Amino acid sequence: MSFLFGSRSSKTFKPKKNIPEGSHQYELLKHAEATLGSGNLRQAVMLPEGEDLNEWIAVNTVDFFNQINMLYGTITEFCTEISCSVMSAGPRYEYHWADGTNIKKPIKCSAPKYIDYLMTWVQDQLDDETLFPSKIGVPFPKNFMSVAKTILKRLFRVYAHIYHQHFDSVMQLQEEAHLNTSFKHFIFFVQEFNLIDRRELAPLQDLIEKLGSKDR
Repeated sequence: MSFLFGSRSSKTFKPKKNIPEGSHQYELLKHAEATLGSGNLRQAVMLPEGEDLNEWIAVNTVDFFNQINMLYGTITEFCTEISCSVMSAGPRYEYHWADGTNIKKPIKCSAPKYIDYLMTWVQDQLDDETLFPSKIGVPFPKNFMSVAKTILKRLFRVYAHIYHQHFDSVMQLQEEAHLNTSFKHFIFFVQEFNLIDRRELAPLQDLIEKLGSKDR
């Protein structure tokens, strides 16, 4: 949640996506922040009693977008066309960008360009009222879950890139506790609702196991 971040993180990569105050989704976000504050992340990600699963996933997806936006915003000066000429997560994993509409055939591009494409694409999905309805009573579309899964799968790649290519910079900025807490929250959430295929998580599998074992 955004309250975890220090003053440096007020610099975001893309504009923050706000959930309207007074809305039910805003209340859900406040509930999530309160449970997160308790320190038990496994419990904090569970669907609150009587709540709609789609709405819970929507609120958290927006929140993860804002968190990653902030985290990546702190290290953009280190993630350049020269330092990161490909979008990778260690030597074994490289990502090529395609969104299925504007860019149909995957293209090889630098990490800053890939992350720009990715965050812009996520922003467009979150701003689409037919996909992420913010008004009470407006139903979620039938394809909502598959869209949410794609968003979260792609957001994971930003975490993976930061951990593999920029962790030294994160440590220099003393942001590693924020990064680890944010990622742990993200992973526990996607595990709770089975939102990302295990193969997609492979670039950070060791870290995921480490974070999980600390919690047992």
